[in-house]
Amino acid sequence: MARPLRIDIPGAWYHVTARGNERRPIFRGDRDFARLVEILEEMVGRYRLRLHGYVLMENHYHLIVETPGGNLSRAMQWLNVSYSAWFNRRHRRSGHLFQGRFKAVIVEPREWGLELSRYVHLNPLRTRAHAMSKAQRQEVEIGKRKAAGKAEIENRLMALNSYRWSSYRAFAGYEPEPAWLETGGVAGLTGAAGRGWRRKYRAMVEAGAHEGASSPWPALEAQVVLGSGALLEKVRAQSGGAKREHGGKRALGRRRSFEEVVSAVARHRGEAWKDFSERKGDSGRELVWWLARRQCGLTLGELGRKSGGVDYAAVGMALSRFEAKLRADSDLRHDAALIEKELLNVEM
Repeated sequence: MARPLRIDIPGAWYHVTARGNERRPIFRGDRDFARLVEILEEMVGRYRLRLHGYVLMENHYHLIVETPGGNLSRAMQWLNVSYSAWFNRRHRRSGHLFQGRFKAVIVEPREWGLELSRYVHLNPLRTRAHAMSKAQRQEVEIGKRKAAGKAEIENRLMALNSYRWSSYRAFAGYEPEPAWLETGGVAGLTGAAGRGWRRKYRAMVEAGAHEGASSPWPALEAQVVLGSGALLEKVRAQSGGAKREHGGKRALGRRRSFEEVVSAVARHRGEAWKDFSERKGDSGRELVWWLARRQCGLTLGELGRKSGGVDYAAVGMALSRFEAKLRADSDLRHDAALIEKELLNVEM
């Protein structure tokens, strides 16, 4: 089986995940959670990393890590081996604890850091217990399930704000931040001055607790890059002869521009962007946004700015509705696939 591509870039940000073998729990109680937090602290000091956020769930974890020394692989190997050995001793078990190696996505912080931070911190709510699993959110989008009421949203916010095994409480200002946790990087991305960044960050995360923040993963390139064209080219240059490692996935090619996506949709529809982009009831604008997320790596805010100053939250809600429509409408899926093939230069 092909191995995931591993690129260690000095100064890069990464979204890192590891999951329990066969999706089994890697934490059986509070002591297990606490031990991994202790190991995270040691890892930050030992490998001179910057940890921009984390969440520990029952059978997996998410980290946002910056590597000034370009040593992510060494650090993550040490973390997983250290915790696995401790866990096996404590619970008198043997064998692999994690499902293969960790997975890492290289992230452009300026483009995606804030949205990724929100996504990571909302993970405790993405469960059936809070009616925010992927399937349940899709049911809301297509009208099979009612949107959450006031009481349910309040319960979600209470669960979010009280979840112990996440860096969210430190980011939100509900508890002191440990010295080994880096909040300044995300704070700078909010655009708010002084202590005001925490208030703005809390509002952004809590807005996602209503029906769930949009996922950044549709914009993922070649399973390993979430960012600008410049970052993509840097990774492409460093990947060298490692093509076999990412199992024949789509090559690390050039990102399309927003204007190229607009042109492709306009050609397919036979009308100009200005004629359909603000037409009530027309999904053409949302089709452009959906394709641009996948082909350009643009954030919700960037899509809004390129479309006349639409608020990023409104873009996110519109995309959620469009994705629900896409699942239900085979003709729309066919059109979207044809345009995407054109953008990818795939012969039809």
